[in-house]
Amino acid sequence: MMKQSAPKPKSLIQEIITKSCLKQEVYHQTLDTFNLFKLECEAFVSANKGKVRKTQFPVLFEYYDRSAFEFQLKFGSDVLIFFMHSNVFDIPRNHILMKSSYIREDKSRSYCGIIHIFNFLADSLKYNRTNDIGYCIGRVFVNRENHYFTEGKREIGVPYNSFSNKVLDRDAVMSIIRSSIEYTINFDLLTPPFDSIKEVSVSEILTTLDAMSFSTGKRLGFRFQADVE
Repeated sequence: MMKQSAPKPKSLIQEIITKSCLKQEVYHQTLDTFNLFKLECEAFVSANKGKVRKTQFPVLFEYYDRSAFEFQLKFGSDVLIFFMHSNVFDIPRNHILMKSSYIREDKSRSYCGIIHIFNFLADSLKYNRTNDIGYCIGRVFVNRENHYFTEGKREIGVPYNSFSNKVLDRDAVMSIIRSSIEYTINFDLLTPPFDSIKEVSVSEILTTLDAMSFSTGKRLGFRFQADVE
């Protein structure tokens, strides 16, 4: 009986083609999803802008499309910056999701695009206070099948075990936007410790308070834990 030969390993060129096509598929899916974030956020602002104007004092509530990979939502004293990374990432091998049947059945599902959600003070951008601090309050991971999971504060985070069945549709996108706003308006600016600002140089005071080198941040000088709360 003739002995069967072992299957030939994939050629190097084939591996390049396979991996590159996979990453491009993930990239385009993430970009489509990010554009859905833009559409839903802009529609949300348009639908509610009139309500914000009927207040005793002017209240900021604006949507700004900054580029293909960034848009901003400004409300009250806060800004949320949604930023899509242009690269594709693989979930770390020691991550709990790598043990799920969803990924074990198809390893390509572990490759994801990432949308970051940052929170800054509106005045930090308005007055160009380059030393001020912002925080990443959430990350949205999207794979080629448009399945997703999120990391972030409790208002934003979605359990890992939902990755196999959660699809990032319009309802899910709007839920993430609303949750991000909810977390932000409850994440208040706290007075920094006295010792952190008691010394000011002559050059700093001469360049006005807005341009001082000491930073303003919602939790500056206090413990800030990304995975607790």
